[in-house]
This record gives sequence, structure tokens and C-alpha cells, in this order.
Amino acid sequence: MSNRDWSARDLAVLWHPCTQMKDHAALPMIPIRCGQGVWLEDFDGNRYLDAISSWWVNLFGHANPSINAAIKHQLDSLEHVILAGFTHEPAITLAERLVQLAPPGLSRCFYADNGSSAVEVALKMSYHYWRNIGQPAKTRFITLGNSYHGETLGALAVGDVALYKETYAPLLMVPVTVPSPDCYLREPGESWAGHSQRKFAAMEAALALHAHETAAVIIEPLVQCAGNMRMYDPVYLTLLRAACDRHGVHLIADEIAVGFGRTGTLFACEQASIRPDFLCLSKGLTGGYLPLSCVLTTDTLYAGFYDEYVNQRAFLHSHSYTGNALACTAALASLDLFERENTLSRNHALSAQMAAATAPLTDHPHVAEVRQTGMILAIEMVRDKPSREPYPWQERRGLDVYRHALTRGVLLRPLGNVIYFIPPYVITPDEIRLMAEVAAEGIDLATKH
Repeated sequence: MSNRDWSARDLAVLWHPCTQMKDHAALPMIPIRCGQGVWLEDFDGNRYLDAISSWWVNLFGHANPSINAAIKHQLDSLEHVILAGFTHEPAITLAERLVQLAPPGLSRCFYADNGSSAVEVALKMSYHYWRNIGQPAKTRFITLGNSYHGETLGALAVGDVALYKETYAPLLMVPVTVPSPDCYLREPGESWAGHSQRKFAAMEAALALHAHETAAVIIEPLVQCAGNMRMYDPVYLTLLRAACDRHGVHLIADEIAVGFGRTGTLFACEQASIRPDFLCLSKGLTGGYLPLSCVLTTDTLYAGFYDEYVNQRAFLHSHSYTGNALACTAALASLDLFERENTLSRNHALSAQMAAATAPLTDHPHVAEVRQTGMILAIEMVRDKPSREPYPWQERRGLDVYRHALTRGVLLRPLGNVIYFIPPYVITPDEIRLMAEVAAEGIDLATKH
């Protein structure tokens, strides 16, 4: 069967995520037959370089032999078992390894199914902890402007991207929102560190005013990914950790998108030498293979729920596939690859190659900024470079780049006017150059009219 055949069957029955389905009346659906490394292949034999790691999840390439083998081996012994009252080796071993790798003091792992679910767990756990220890007034959360934490109702409530949130506002709790330390907005000549430090004043003021009613601050460390890949300096995290301690408020680090080497260190929090009270992980956790998330927290938080049954202080939150054995096995195989292949060191070289390949775009008349944190690189298109006047979102300039890239065998999925790269870590220098070349061509085409 051809791409057209599969696309017709798809459009007859499926409703796709983050998609205006009417677009596909004119924009062909791409049915994928197989994947290998950074490449995807459709049913007509066309190949596409997966420059976005299939929504930021894939770390070591499609059909990775090591992860494949581990899952196949696990499949012969146990696929899944209830994790209430029962346990199994992959869940235990993965928790042990995550505790060893995470910032010291994060000693307890609570599994869930996906990133949004992990955020829900952290929000509920923080609120419930304060209730259990006799501070029931601490029911609110502080979040950053332009933040994104998922699309279930609790996670959506503590985000700040109007595109996802505005429609559902009547259903959502209301957080305290402070301006982002987003360094795209820094003053001319101002350093990232200087800007991020200056912007912290708003967070300090919010904590001083609202700490008595606040359970936690939730942030995406270093990169606000769904918020157009906006970035900030680690000094903000250092200041935030100290302020949360002073004011008696939890710190939730949402590393769902930025964890597992995306920012240059295994966890972004390491770059500020801080330990959050909750560390939310998903996406790259299983190397891009299976749904799994984990919330790591402290023994202090754990002790707040540890009591006799009759006192009704347990954390009653569950998912049917919590701690799935196949997903935990994929995660363990992915962690093995980090160790065996010295991935973080290799990523430093790849990051430098991404910077070099895109350097010419800094002088493009319609590129305001090329910014990078580790293996995340973003290129922001604007109508006017000196003033940074954006293109109207209705013009969908990013879609022009997407269409062109497909004709050249590269999968890009821009965020509005922002073209970004988050490739698998097995990408080669030649593939990086292709990715950058195609993006530059797409930007030229998208900004000519």
C-alpha cells in the first residue's frame, strides 16, 4: 500500500494531537513504515531525518539494537503487573539507578505514565504534604510566564501558553504567574546571567507576598520548550532554590523535555548545583520507546505520608500501567547506553557542530536570534530584525519551513516562527549539516513573501 492509501485510511478514523485536522485536506499525512537511527521511512520509500526526536523523546535513534534486545528479552518473562502490593526487578533497578544519578537527596521514585501525569503527581503530592503536616492553607502554585507543563487540567493550569490554555481557563485553578527570565527579552548588551538575575526580583516579590498560601514553585529548568524554545541562565535556578528554602515553599523541576542530556548535563538542574524537591522525568526516560514517567522526591516528603492506615494520609494516586516492566526495561537499556557510549561527552561535540552549522543564520535579515542550550538549538524568524517585530502568527511562516523540509528529507516541526533542532544523539556531523542547510533554505523561502 502507498502513502496515499494509508493516509486515506488514517483520515477516515483518526484524530491527531495538536492538529487542525482540516489542514490535512491539503497537507499530506506522512505514514511511516519504519525507522533506523535518525531516519524515518514512509511507504513510498521517502526518508526523513528526524530533527525533533519524534516530539523530543528519542535519544539513541529509532530501532536501536540494544534497546530492542532488552525489551525482547523482558517480553519473555514479564510484560506488566500491578504495582500496588506487587513489584518487579525492572521497576526496582530503574528506581535505584535514577536515585544514584539524580541530585543527592532525591531518594524516592513514584512512577506514572507520561509527562503531564508526572506533573499532576508532583502538584498533588506537594499540596497533600502540606495538608498532612498541618498547613492546609498552602494550596497555590507559582509559575513562570510562557511556561508549559502539559495538557491535563492540573498541568495545564500551571502553564502559561495561551494557545493551549485559554480555551480551558474556566476549568482551571489559578496560579500566581511571574515574568519569565527568558533571555530573548534581555536589554542590548545585557548578559544572559545579568538578565536572568534581574528578572528574579519578580519571583522574590511573589514569594514574599504569597508564600503562606503557596505549596510549590514549578519551573522548566533552562529551556521553556513549548514556549518557543526560550532559554535562560542557571543563576535563576540558584536564586530560586535559595528563595524557596527561605520562604518554606517546594520547588518542582519539570525536566520532562530537558532531562537526560538535552541541555548538556544529564539533568538541567546540575548546571545550577541545586536539588529540587520534586524532579519530573519522562520523554527521553525510555529512549523514546514506551510511555513512562517518574517523579523523584525526598525522604522528608515521603515521611509526610508514612503513617497508620486509619489516619488516611497515604498518597492515593495511581495509573493502571504504573511502573510497566517493558517501559522500565527500555529506560534501563537507555541508561546503559549513556554509560557505555560516553554520550554526554559526545553530545558536547555535537552541540558545537550544531552551533557552527547554523552560525551563518545569525546574519540573516529575518532571523532575530540563534540560541542554544546543549543539544537544543532554536532559530527565531521575525518580520523586522532591528525591532524584532514578529511575523503575525496567522501567516504560519513556520509551516512553510516544514513543507520545504519534507521535500528535502528532513522532519522539522516549528513552534510558530521558531525553527528548532532537538535531534537524537546518534546524529552525525554530516546529518547536522544537512539539517541546518535545509532549515536555512526553508527560512529563505518562508521570509521572501
